[in-house]
Amino acid sequence: MLRVTTAPSRVWTVLNRTLIGVVGSAAALIGLPAIAMAQPPSPPPPPPPPNVNAYAPAKLSEYVVMDNQWYAFKTPDGLTCVLQRNGGYGCSGAIPSAPEGANLVSGGPGIPSFANSAGDVFASVNAKPLPAGSRLSYQTVSCGSDGSVTTCADSRNQSGFVLSPGGSFIINAGGNPLLDRPEGTNPFIN
Repeated sequence: MLRVTTAPSRVWTVLNRTLIGVVGSAAALIGLPAIAMAQPPSPPPPPPPPNVNAYAPAKLSEYVVMDNQWYAFKTPDGLTCVLQRNGGYGCSGAIPSAPEGANLVSGGPGIPSFANSAGDVFASVNAKPLPAGSRLSYQTVSCGSDGSVTTCADSRNQSGFVLSPGGSFIINAGGNPLLDRPEGTNPFIN
């Protein structure tokens, strides 16, 4: 007799647990889209960089500094930018809208990055102003300014940087342009 009275309670316990599980799963599925919709949107991608190679080329010999090892120029907003003969390049000074208040951006032969230094790294370089709408190019690196936006691009690794009052950013930060391609494009066919 004892067996008959305990069997139904076990059946009810199993049924209750099953029912609670089904109801709980349904509630979770109903609430899941609301949680997913509450996530903040991802920031928009940076605008495409200006085509620095479309600017008029300036004569390199007029911008030689550091015993013919560097080519340097001043931007309209007071930054000092250099292209080194060994492939390095960068700008120093009060970079507009720089991440974390950086005052230096440099690259070559790898991907450029922003950094903070104790002072203007290129302050001792006697750089000549580069006219708006012109560029300096050495090997695979071109740097130029349109008067408000300064851009440096390295065609070797398809990276570089843009310094702009609207926001300064790295071009193709860490992306390999041969592997990370937009759908329907081919790096070998233009």
